[in-house]
Amino acid sequence: MTSSSLEEAINLLTQENSPFAVTEAVVNGLSLPVFANAPKSLAALLQQSAEEFSDRELLVFETERLSYGEFAARVSRFAQVLSKDFGVSKGDRVAIAMRNYPEYVITLLAAASLGAVAVHMNAWWTAHELAYGFEDSGARLAVVDDARAERLQGTASKLGITVIRVRPQNAVPHDFDTLIAQYPDAVSHPHTTDPDDDFSIMYTSGSTGHPKGVILTHRSVITALWSWLMILPTYEAMGYPIPAPTDNTGQPLGQSNLVTVPFFHISGTNSCFLLTLAAGGKVVLMPRWDPALAVDLIESEQITRFWGVPTMSADILEAAAASGASLSSLNSIDAGGAKRPPSQVGKIAQQFKQASPATGFGMTETNALGLRLSGKDYIDHPGAAGLLIPPVQTLKIVADDGSDAKTGAVGELALKSAANMRGYLNKPEQTRDALREGWMFTGDLAYQDAEGLVYIVGRKKDMIIRGGENIACPEVEGALHQIEGILEASVFSIPHERLGEAVGAAVYASTPPTLLELQAALEQTLARFKIPEKIWFYPEPLPRGATEKIDKRGIREACLGGAVASCGPSKN
Repeated sequence: MTSSSLEEAINLLTQENSPFAVTEAVVNGLSLPVFANAPKSLAALLQQSAEEFSDRELLVFETERLSYGEFAARVSRFAQVLSKDFGVSKGDRVAIAMRNYPEYVITLLAAASLGAVAVHMNAWWTAHELAYGFEDSGARLAVVDDARAERLQGTASKLGITVIRVRPQNAVPHDFDTLIAQYPDAVSHPHTTDPDDDFSIMYTSGSTGHPKGVILTHRSVITALWSWLMILPTYEAMGYPIPAPTDNTGQPLGQSNLVTVPFFHISGTNSCFLLTLAAGGKVVLMPRWDPALAVDLIESEQITRFWGVPTMSADILEAAAASGASLSSLNSIDAGGAKRPPSQVGKIAQQFKQASPATGFGMTETNALGLRLSGKDYIDHPGAAGLLIPPVQTLKIVADDGSDAKTGAVGELALKSAANMRGYLNKPEQTRDALREGWMFTGDLAYQDAEGLVYIVGRKKDMIIRGGENIACPEVEGALHQIEGILEASVFSIPHERLGEAVGAAVYASTPPTLLELQAALEQTLARFKIPEKIWFYPEPLPRGATEKIDKRGIREACLGGAVASCGPSKN
């Protein structure tokens, strides 16, 4: 692959009147390249896909199967419920908190059909964390499953939140199926949505305490989708066609995706569901991760693309080997959310010779758009994060003094495109810090080589990525400080063989609790994935640096090096 052949392919594919034609538009006050012929909203995308692929299978969940036409009809019917029964209209916020059920994406697109804004709530959050999400977002209507409904009881009563339950075990005031049965016929909804209207709010852990609500617009989401859709045509235009997967008889297989990650993550909604919807493929849902079930579903549903965090790829390797499954339908094994160990890339290529290993880098703030690397390029450079996905993005590596870093020099990675978020909800200062003249400063330290490959070497932010789940150290420290007897706390990442990173903490306490006591106390305010798996107890105040700030780096090195006694084992 050469830069000149890539440029020629992009020029060919982005010509006027082509599906990927590029023009300029003013977005957030800046003139940016955008896709001229892409749908103007997510509702328009659903209508386009439903008309083109009406009888094709879209969604599979256990024994339930929905075609594109059937799915679009259910979206329309639930949009009538939201509008007529609950008065939802343009700009209103509708919260979603549940496992990966079909009702999740039905609600997401029903809200979009009305110009309302879907608010993704992390289904792993505690009642305390969910309360923050509702207070911050202002959502007063929630579509939830039983487990989330139980956690919401106090908050719903306090804030006056109306709760619609999906798949309830007992009779409830507002049952999704009962409500939708009132409207047996699909109707069209007027397309009054502007491309730059808000589509959703998705919470992501930041480096400063509470999660931040990332505001995503219709244009920003569709920019990411169309950029991904252009990848295969680009390879074909360059003379590197990717062979289509075939079934056992040699017949071509349609695109299908096993959705293993939650829809409240950008990868679950955008990279897996909405991208497949735009491409006319099939999505198969798993309500929770189970490697053996994943292998069975890949075989029985003839899945062509697997996307998950690196730990899931490792699980698939083991589960397939244990069962003797060839997974011959797969042509891509993607990973994101965390860095994949370089050794895993070679194992995938060796065990599944027909499947191309792939990796990507993106953020909730960029709609998951960013970098990508696959096939031989990835096998040859397993430590790389990827190449910039064309044609509407630009990137730069920013040195400490604000200048562009030289090739090979480390700086902060920044991305610019119409896929970037509109901003953080209720956080103007953090928005200004992250978005500068259209550039999204990622907080990741990286360098770019002469071939354009980007390598991420660390993070500027005080964050832990546990199996693809972002955890803000200050949030965990704040929860630790609420426990009686704990005087100081420092939270940091610790190596984890399967998850990449896990949460560790050093504390100074007047009366040190046991690890199990501490974990039990934290469960009242933190989701389980945020709770420290290992604790180090200091007999005196935590070490500080020259500026009198706690020396987090030195503490981590001392703890991991064995200089301080740790407490375990963990129950996580």
